[in-house]
Amino acid sequence: MPDVLMYTKTICPYCDRAKGLLQSKGVSWKEINLEHEPEHIPVMIKRSEGRRTVPQIFVDGVGLGGYDEIAALDRQGKLDAILGLNHQER
Repeated sequence: MPDVLMYTKTICPYCDRAKGLLQSKGVSWKEINLEHEPEHIPVMIKRSEGRRTVPQIFVDGVGLGGYDEIAALDRQGKLDAILGLNHQER
């Protein structure tokens, strides 16, 4: 399984949707809640090339964006490959 990192905030419907999508695929992730760990905000902004919204999702260090972006990848059939899933496992 790839290393998945998600920057979030406590009350964030898009964060909840992203977690739900990843959970539906059986993928685990490390979560950094920026409200609890604000020192990570500049790190996230730098890693995400200036994006300030949450969630910001990284797979093996590569930024995918937020929920809208991973949902679009899923609709295009590309997310499973990025997550290292094959269809026989699901």
